[in-house]
Amino acid sequence: MRNFAPEMIILTSYFPITDPTLIFFVVLLIILFAPIIMGKLRIPHIIGMVLAGVIMGQYGLNILERDNSFELFGRVGLYYIMFLAGLEMDMEGMKKNKQRFLVFGLLTCLVPLGLTYLMGITLLHYTSAASFLLGCIMASNTLIAYPIISRYGLQQHYSVTLSVGSSMISLFLALVMIAGLAGSYGGAAQPTAGGAWLFWLLFVVKLGAYIGLMLWLIPHLTRYFLRRYSDAVMQFIFVLAVMFLNAALTDLIGLEGIFGAFFSGLILNRYIPHVSPLMNRLEFTGNALFIPYFLIGVGMLINVRTLLHGPYVLWVMLLIAFFGTFGKAVAAYLSSLLFRLPKRDGNMMFGLTSAHAAGAIAMAMVGMRLEVGPGEYLMNDNMLNGVVLMILVTCVISTLMTEHASQQIVLSRTVDSQNAQSTHAARHENILICVKYPEIAPQLLNLALFVRNQRPPQGLVALNVVYDDEHAIANREEGLRLFEQLQRQASASEVLLQTQVRLATNIANGIKHAFRETGCSEVIMGMHVHTSRNAKFWGDFIQSLYNGLNRQIMLARFVQPLNTLRRIRVVVPSRAEFEPGFHRWLERLSQLAELLDCRIQFHGRNESLTLIGKYINENHPSVRAELTPMGHWNELPQLAAHIADDHLLVVVTARRGTISYKNALDRLPDELQQYFSGKNLMIIFPDQYGDQKDDSMSFTEAQHHEEKSIYDAVLRWLHRS
Repeated sequence: MRNFAPEMIILTSYFPITDPTLIFFVVLLIILFAPIIMGKLRIPHIIGMVLAGVIMGQYGLNILERDNSFELFGRVGLYYIMFLAGLEMDMEGMKKNKQRFLVFGLLTCLVPLGLTYLMGITLLHYTSAASFLLGCIMASNTLIAYPIISRYGLQQHYSVTLSVGSSMISLFLALVMIAGLAGSYGGAAQPTAGGAWLFWLLFVVKLGAYIGLMLWLIPHLTRYFLRRYSDAVMQFIFVLAVMFLNAALTDLIGLEGIFGAFFSGLILNRYIPHVSPLMNRLEFTGNALFIPYFLIGVGMLINVRTLLHGPYVLWVMLLIAFFGTFGKAVAAYLSSLLFRLPKRDGNMMFGLTSAHAAGAIAMAMVGMRLEVGPGEYLMNDNMLNGVVLMILVTCVISTLMTEHASQQIVLSRTVDSQNAQSTHAARHENILICVKYPEIAPQLLNLALFVRNQRPPQGLVALNVVYDDEHAIANREEGLRLFEQLQRQASASEVLLQTQVRLATNIANGIKHAFRETGCSEVIMGMHVHTSRNAKFWGDFIQSLYNGLNRQIMLARFVQPLNTLRRIRVVVPSRAEFEPGFHRWLERLSQLAELLDCRIQFHGRNESLTLIGKYINENHPSVRAELTPMGHWNELPQLAAHIADDHLLVVVTARRGTISYKNALDRLPDELQQYFSGKNLMIIFPDQYGDQKDDSMSFTEAQHHEEKSIYDAVLRWLHRS
């Protein structure tokens, strides 16, 4: 047998990678492929990035060296999280409930501080100073799960605002106590009383001067700059400069820079609207590069090998994680009881305040520098390893709890109040019709004419996106000829049709850009007709489109004229009534059935059917609607026996990570190809995030999702074998 040892030795000699260019390249590959792999494994992307750092770091496969770029970009990523949290704070709500902010902030700081301090003394037998340092670390928290809130559109929810504001109070108190602990040591084993008094006097003076100066200077400077300079790049650089200025000043005072980043976000809150292009650029830059860099760097600090040295490190980690997390839970649920909030709000408060990340590492580094004796430091290696492993545990807990609480809050909302705004807005917006093939385009235009709002008349925009290649000129000419045909068809119905031929190197991006430019409310486009069942169901760009566009998308395939349909069968997923776009697609289908004078039959859960029947009776009493209970999505293939050639099957689906999404929807492409091939078909992706920016994104919910998970492939392989 051939010996591979020499080859392995030669290969390992190239690791760890120390060249900055290659390090940056590998990190970009991690940022690119980790969400794809984690999506297949159904693991949240935040946890995936931390795990990637563990695997690639010096304590894993030792592929990457944690050079200065991780320190720089990681620190910027942490600043970004805090800065964005300050920018998205509900300032009015914070002012009205400042007493509750203070109460929860004190509880979420002091309860875990006290529990961890007692645990350190009694169970781990640490000194009072070391136990106090550990308590300060657990008293603070990092808003690691905050990007999940943006995905659900809950930035202004009361429990979220309360959690963010209280987190900053607890962080401020913890940083002050850590600064006092460090500043009161004069190099001896015990702090001196005179040094402590002098330190606190100087600290209060510096902090007061900093807050007063920033509250006066930044608003004046921001108003002056934004009025005089409208250049997007200059505004972006100005905001970043303000953030780093505040971070640097708080570092000089003795606080960590994360407090200054959050404080600058609070000051700039009123000057950067949430839907502004500047806010979008700030979020994009952070979510695309700096925040992933920060998460990978945190993972590279975790030394899982210490678990092999004995059970003591694991014991330390479990005690720190349990008592610190238990203290955060006590503070969150006790505060929710005092404020008479529902349990779901308590879950949200616990989820957001339970994670620890680089802030804990920074405080631990302070302890590593405090010498309490000859060659003896306040924090030893076992304590440091326990803190770092605790970070991974609390990040997992925080991510899962925040995701669960977000779904609970969205499900608890009243459907009417949730959808009123999007339903009203639909009456004043346009429909974008994506056309390419002459044989399909007239049917799509007919569909748009049938489902558009009539009072007031809703506008129509026809779009033809052409690849920007050597055939672009010829394809553009074909698009213009197609539009002439559609213009004649629209004129016959006395409808004004706007047309646009657009060159693009990416079809999905071209559609999204045209969608925003024309101010449209939804998209209608045709579906391909595969000749092979093994072909990718969504085609080349549809998956990218529906993951990157939050508004309603209707995919249609007609094998016979639309006006010859006798029945519409609609399959509704459970909890669809809680989606912001529920009323929009229901209005469209009701109007289609009314104009075609055909029956419409809904299949779904009783809870959804009740609201559907109520809406149709109140708004479209002439529609002949039938409500048929369907207990589970697995019953979808059974409908194939009841779908005739003159029926239209409508499947209301959902994007991944939304309230009505379920794992059974992953099988939808295969089921539609297998059981409903050759039938009239429409697939609807409803509005998921209301009027949120269409191109918004967060790192926890990337715009690309894998069509199938690795678990599906494993199950199919086991079934065949």
